[in-house]
Amino acid sequence: MDSTFSPASAAKTKTRTIVINALFITLTLVATMFINIRLPIMGNGGLIHLGNVPLFIAALVYGRKTGAVAGAFGMALFDLFSGWTIWAPFTFVIVGAMGFVAGLISEKMPGKRAVVNTLAIVAALLIKIVGYYFAEVILYANWVQPFGSIPGNVMQVVTAGLIVVPIAGRLKKIARK
Repeated sequence: MDSTFSPASAAKTKTRTIVINALFITLTLVATMFINIRLPIMGNGGLIHLGNVPLFIAALVYGRKTGAVAGAFGMALFDLFSGWTIWAPFTFVIVGAMGFVAGLISEKMPGKRAVVNTLAIVAALLIKIVGYYFAEVILYANWVQPFGSIPGNVMQVVTAGLIVVPIAGRLKKIARK
């Protein structure tokens, strides 16, 4: 038996993981709900929010699982609490995938952290654009209207990336302590 393993340390690790996941679900929900601006553009891309900031911190600092959990649950809960219930299943899958892929790229890809994290956020942006485009096609039965959401989606993710990429490396070092 490994001398570093103990049931107490395993329980401590599980508890820490649950607390971190709950924290980032809450931060994502709160940042989406209370730090947002509604823009008057067509489609559903008129809501600009900062919920992607804690989502990307979760993914880049704590990894793909925490990123997926924070994004899926945090933003789907926003949809449920804000009356956009029909969007919740789409958001759960799309934003969960954004967090998972961003975290995966950050975990597995070698190279300078700022470059790797930027690529991770670009991948998340592509998931968001494609995912919400097709979600809107399904909901609106229209292939043109969803293009109106793309500028808002780009603004959300680029803004979050500009905030998170410069600090993610430092936050990861702090989290390891």
